[in-house]
Amino acid sequence: MSAMIINLIIQIITGAIGGNAVGAGMKNASLGTAGNSIVGAIGGIGGGWLVDYAIPALQAAEGAGFDIGSIVGQVVGGGVGGAVLTAVVGLIRNAMQKA
Repeated sequence: MSAMIINLIIQIITGAIGGNAVGAGMKNASLGTAGNSIVGAIGGIGGGWLVDYAIPALQAAEGAGFDIGSIVGQVVGGGVGGAVLTAVVGLIRNAMQKA
């Protein structure tokens, strides 16, 4: 499997985990389990992409096998991206329902 596909899978999974963690921690930002997972996965892709391009040293070289630095970067970027996007979308949705 190519490094790009592996990174994408890591970003989606950690983004969903980050989104559900925020949903559990911030009840006023929760979108429900499915909503937190979907928005978190999308945020995970965005966060992983930002880490990839902001810190190019964390990118895995093609054909280099598993690079722990790249994997850690994708996990952190995906988790944080998923958490941030879920919190923002949840808070906006909550504010719009009150108006």
